[in-house]
Amino acid sequence: MLTFEQKLAVIESFPELERNNVSLGRVNFHYEDSIVEKKTVVYHLHPNGNGFVYAGYVSGYDTDAKGMVNIREYSEEELRKLIRASIDSMSPASQEADVEMEDTAEESSRERYINDNYETLWLEYDFELWNIYAGESLEMTFETREEAEEYLQEEGFSPANS
Repeated sequence: MLTFEQKLAVIESFPELERNNVSLGRVNFHYEDSIVEKKTVVYHLHPNGNGFVYAGYVSGYDTDAKGMVNIREYSEEELRKLIRASIDSMSPASQEADVEMEDTAEESSRERYINDNYETLWLEYDFELWNIYAGESLEMTFETREEAEEYLQEEGFSPANS
């Protein structure tokens, strides 16, 4: 396990992050250029080495209900990779690249929907049902595509490629 100082050195190596000291010696790091409402990348890094990184828009990580990943046992390489993925998921270039990749894909099992706040939901047909996901979390399930699209529209989401 990396020490608090080692984790701090890794995190501070990302020039796009801004340090914010909070209570009890804990430190947060924000990404001010985020195009999504969320700006906190590192949350409550504690002198005991515990802390969290936001991965709500990143697939492949076990997150809690708030989209956070506990980094207590992370190695330097794992921590760098997770922080880079978190920042990239909040950056304008990443969001535009995601849309372009989906536009050029011949067939996609998932369709991306976004709202005015750049929040993302995914529509996926699976086992004869239409599922809506927020990241890896299942939000809603519908029997027809029409019902799913109506729900997305009511919630302010539209296809990412329109």
